Amino acid sequence: MTEPDANATNRPPAGTSGNGAGKVEKKEDNFLVFLIKLIVIVVIFRSFIFSPFNIPSESMQPRLVDGDYLLAAKWPFGYSSYSLPFSVPLLPHRIFAHQPQRGDVAIFKAPPTNDVDYIKRVIGLPGDTVQMVGGVLHLNGQVVPKVRISDFEIAVTPNTHCYSPEFEVPVAGGTVCHYPRFRETLPGGKSYEVLDLGHTPQDDTQPVIVPEGDLFLMGDNRDNSMDSRFPAVAGEGIGLVPQDNLVGRATIMMWSTDGSAVWYEPWTWFTATRWNRIGGTF
Repeated sequence: MTEPDANATNRPPAGTSGNGAGKVEKKEDNFLVFLIKLIVIVVIFRSFIFSPFNIPSESMQPRLVDGDYLLAAKWPFGYSSYSLPFSVPLLPHRIFAHQPQRGDVAIFKAPPTNDVDYIKRVIGLPGDTVQMVGGVLHLNGQVVPKVRISDFEIAVTPNTHCYSPEFEVPVAGGTVCHYPRFRETLPGGKSYEVLDLGHTPQDDTQPVIVPEGDLFLMGDNRDNSMDSRFPAVAGEGIGLVPQDNLVGRATIMMWSTDGSAVWYEPWTWFTATRWNRIGGTF
């Protein structure tokens, strides 16, 4: 009769530890380390490389429409506290600063509160004189060429409404907004499209000389944009924008929706997507 192996009854199964609690604690520690690393990577990526932004208004039509989602590059203009999540005040001034170029589409913290992200096009650099005369942009006393091109059309959806009834055009299956569209070309050759919806007070402004360290920014939807043509008032105009307020430069369109999707109807996630807008660069 064989004697039982006294050690066998106390030996843990192969591949396991005798201390089960310690094993669980080690897994929890590993997950916590992974989570911390993931948060650090996301913070670094969003602070210094790319950050997503969505467009909630129509002030940058036709290039940007309500419901667009884009990636902004964080490095082209340098970094400030506004580049960091929640605008943590760790940087008193921009570092690695680079001045934008005319025509760049910039994301920035809007004066006077400096706590809301806005997006506009850079028009005037320090030393430039900017003026609107009869709806035509003048830069340093010279007319910026403005050429009429085909009208801009966009469907009326939950994310898009026409500026006024005169621009509504009925079509099969719905209504579209139909806007006069022009191509502007800045000194240096940068071209982009703008809308002109008729005569408005902001079509004629006094000449403004852009001070050192500031920018003159405008929306492409010239008659539906509260921008540097208006004094800095919370929720209204932005006045001249300090370059320290810059957050990033629009780079690529990553998504666009017309707002008709319903979360509990998955097929609408696809029908609401504006597929033709995805992937466009600036």
